[in-house]
Order: sequence, then C-alpha cells, then structure tokens
Amino acid sequence: MTETSTIIARTVSSRFVHSHRSRRGALTTGATVAVLAVVSMLFLLPFIWMAATSFRTQGDLSSAPLSLLPQVFTFENYVHVWERIPFGRQLMNTVLFAGTVTAVSVVLDSMAGYAFARFDFPGKNILFVIVLVTLMVPIQVTFIPLYSLLVDLGWVNTFHGLIIPRVADAFGIFFFRQFFLGLPKDLEDAARIDGAGEARIFAQIMLPLASPAVLTIAMFNLIANWNDLLWPLMVTTTPDMQTLPAGLALFRGEHVTDYGLLMAGSVLALLPMVVAFLFVQRRFIEGIATSGMK
Repeated sequence: MTETSTIIARTVSSRFVHSHRSRRGALTTGATVAVLAVVSMLFLLPFIWMAATSFRTQGDLSSAPLSLLPQVFTFENYVHVWERIPFGRQLMNTVLFAGTVTAVSVVLDSMAGYAFARFDFPGKNILFVIVLVTLMVPIQVTFIPLYSLLVDLGWVNTFHGLIIPRVADAFGIFFFRQFFLGLPKDLEDAARIDGAGEARIFAQIMLPLASPAVLTIAMFNLIANWNDLLWPLMVTTTPDMQTLPAGLALFRGEHVTDYGLLMAGSVLALLPMVVAFLFVQRRFIEGIATSGMK
C-alpha cells in the first residue's frame, strides 16, 4: 500500500511539474510574441503613415498631420503623380539604371571574388587590402573627381555616365570571396581532371553553387541603386533622364511640401522592391548566413 501511494504521488508530482513548465513556456512564448509584435509595429509605423498619407488631401494633412486615418479618402494623388512629373519615364529609367548595375555588378564582383578566393597571383593580398580599404572611404568623397571625369568624357546626363561608375563595388567582391572560400576545392579539381577550363568551372560549377550569394548581392545592389538619390541627382540634368527618387524630390519644396503626391509616388516606387524581396527572401537569408563560412 505504501509503495502504491508513493508511485501515485510521484506520478502526480511529475504531471504537475510538467504542466507547470508547459504553462511557463507558453507564457514566455506569448510574452516574446507580444514584444516582437510591438517592436514590429514601431518599425512599420513610418510605412503605415506613408501609405495612409498617400490617400489624403493636402488640407487633411495640414489639419491633422499626425493622424493615421484620413478624414477625406482620395485616389487623386495616385492620378496626379503621373501628371506632375514624367513618372512612367522615370520609372523606366530607374529600372534600367538599377537593373543594369545589378546584373553587371553581380558578374564582375563574382569573378573578382572567385579570383581572390581560388587563384594565387603576384600582389594578391595587397590588391585585396586595397579593395577592403575602399570600403572605409565615404562614397561622397568620390563624387567630385567622378563628376569631373564624366564632364571630361561628355557623359553627364547619359545612361552610360549614370551606370558605368556603379557597376562594381568592394563589398560585393568581399562577399563573394568569403562565399567561395567556403566551397570545397574538390569540385574544381574533379572538373579539371575531366578537362574543364577555368572559365567553364566558374560559369557552370562554382557560380550556380553560389546562387545564395548571387541573390544576396543582387538584392543589395538593386535596393541601393533603386533608392539612390544623390548620384542620379548629380549626374542627370533633365527630368527625362532622372530616376524616381530624383523626380520625387521635386515635390519637396523650400517652404511647402506636397506630402500626398510625394507619399503616393513613394508607395509606387516601393512596391517593386517589396515584391522582389518576397520572391528571394529565403535564399537572401541563406546567403547572409553562409557567406562567412570557411
């Protein structure tokens, strides 16, 4: 009788402890989710305000600038943004600029990163240190000599003047080098035994394996150049050559800013980047996680 009572008591005690731990775990999970939800809402608040403002009139904004809910709901901002600036042309300029820079940059950065990771040549370490040093130089420092060079070449207000200076960057080279260092050399050795040349090894074996890094660098470059304001504003001089960020900057006056039109244009400019990120987010995160592997 005593042994049976002891067994029952231990069973009840074990179930009580397990139930207590389960409730504590559920409370901890619930609290974590609640905190993350609040933090996420704080980060999303500017975007929510931007989207809500795009449906408001200027008078509504002047009377209640901090309100998230429009008192007068209108689609006029999305109609007028196409009329006030050459929105369609500037959208195509942005696609051409950001898309071309992204495509060419991925090719050049991956080739340079592969060379630094796999080949031994004189001055390799010195060149790589120079590449890293350029990461520490603010890009604004290079604008004056770059603009002077574009003037001498006659490339101001041209697509090649807008695109060519941006087609390679030190971060992309470093990123690809780190990724290629994490791939086994046995794959290349096996391909060489089969008679494959270095160009074929890179194009058909190593680059497909580096697809997470390719998507990561492509997304970084696409977002950075899509949202870039200072460089296109400096290089282009006419509305028909400007990109969307430069064109939308015209809505911000010295004394009065047309926030409704500005936010409507910003929402339209943001949507392609959101769609692009949703398509590649899993591989993007994978590329970030694996790029530092050795």
